[in-house]
Amino acid sequence: MFSRRKFIANTSVGIAGLAVSNHIFGSVFQPFGEYSSNRPMVGKRNFESKAVEALIAEVKASISDPELAWLFENCFPNTLDTTVIPAQVLGKPDTFVITGDIRAMWLRDSTAQVWPYLPLLSKELELKVLISGVLNRQVQCILLDPYANAFMYGDEESGWKTDITDMKPGIHERKWEIDSLCYPIRLAHGYWKTTGDISVFDEKWQKAMESIYLIFREQQRKDGRGPYSFKRTTAWQSDTLPGNGYGNPIKPVGLICSMFRPSDDATILPFLVPSNFFAVHSLRQLAEIQETALGNKSFALKLRAFADEVETALYKYAVYNHPEFGKILAYEVDGFGNRILMDDANAPSLLSLPYLGCLDKNDELYRNTRNFILSNNNPWYFEGTAAKGIGSPHTLSDKIWPIALTMQALTSSREEEIASCLNTLKTTHAGTGFMHESFNKDKPEDYTRSWFAWANTLFGELVVKVYRENPSLLKK
Repeated sequence: MFSRRKFIANTSVGIAGLAVSNHIFGSVFQPFGEYSSNRPMVGKRNFESKAVEALIAEVKASISDPELAWLFENCFPNTLDTTVIPAQVLGKPDTFVITGDIRAMWLRDSTAQVWPYLPLLSKELELKVLISGVLNRQVQCILLDPYANAFMYGDEESGWKTDITDMKPGIHERKWEIDSLCYPIRLAHGYWKTTGDISVFDEKWQKAMESIYLIFREQQRKDGRGPYSFKRTTAWQSDTLPGNGYGNPIKPVGLICSMFRPSDDATILPFLVPSNFFAVHSLRQLAEIQETALGNKSFALKLRAFADEVETALYKYAVYNHPEFGKILAYEVDGFGNRILMDDANAPSLLSLPYLGCLDKNDELYRNTRNFILSNNNPWYFEGTAAKGIGSPHTLSDKIWPIALTMQALTSSREEEIASCLNTLKTTHAGTGFMHESFNKDKPEDYTRSWFAWANTLFGELVVKVYRENPSLLKK
């Protein structure tokens, strides 16, 4: 069983291509110029949604470019086609969601993978039940271990069971990442706002939410390092933690420690800024659910006070006056005044903050930060002959992430920038018909991860957004 890091370390374009074969998809990947579907055949898909199929047909009809239309048809339903495992447990929906080529469920990815389907829940009961099953499964995962980021299916065994941390059966990987607990709140809030259904907010869900609050408080580390530590025997420096498994030192200033980034790489300075912004927004979303849907005003007050505390600390410790770009956000800080100026492709990132609802895209601090991270001043921004965009230390130098290109378009108001991102995504899939984790800035055929459902579905979400808000772009 692979982690993301191990999969990347053992993957070249040739090996990656083996991850997706005819028994998963309906046909071999198509060469350029041939646009028959690369989806699994009807009857072989994990879940078939009439509402999703109707939207695909509607949007495809508006796209003039046949290759872009083909990419959308392949990518948007990829989560439903290949990664959801629907079931019923004790009379309740239970939906396990693998990431794709890694047969494990990340709390982050599972939310992100199904998020674009939320607007369709009012059109199809079966789809609503499926998503409620994702929420139920996420609750099970959090109650098993709120510090874990990824979980196994059934009785399958993790390849990381020897990690030096509190591993338990059912856990794939136990890397503590703030966003792992934010994404289930995001999904719960979005599901509730879309459907009005509060039946998913049962006793177990409430217990999981209280656990999130306690873990966030614990990882402020005001009373010592807390119980979480993590070590791994590995050749990858970013795959384990320094400080005997507790990470580098911090000064407790109200921010929350995240020992790993959304890429599953270890943080260098433990106060991960975009994830702390995400936590602020998630705590406020949870407070809204508690007060409005459940009438739990006392817990809502605690959640809002906590959010205010973290937000105040962010503006005090995470803002840096850059000599060229003015006031911008650092990526990581430690409370002592040290900072790392960069952005990583995976979300939450600094780039993705408006998409996640954490900052307004017209906020001056965000605009300045965006100008910085979409420039060569960001050490993980790459420009090549095939593309330019944000990459990640996770995939080393010169690799650009389609998720970052998609996020750049999703957070842009400029038609030219959105069109440029769409064109880059269209011209860098290396003939596969799908998005990848990353690709070389000069050679798109040199990519990682053939089957990465989050990148696929997010690309589909972008195309739907353009169709709704700026359909003339799809005619060009």
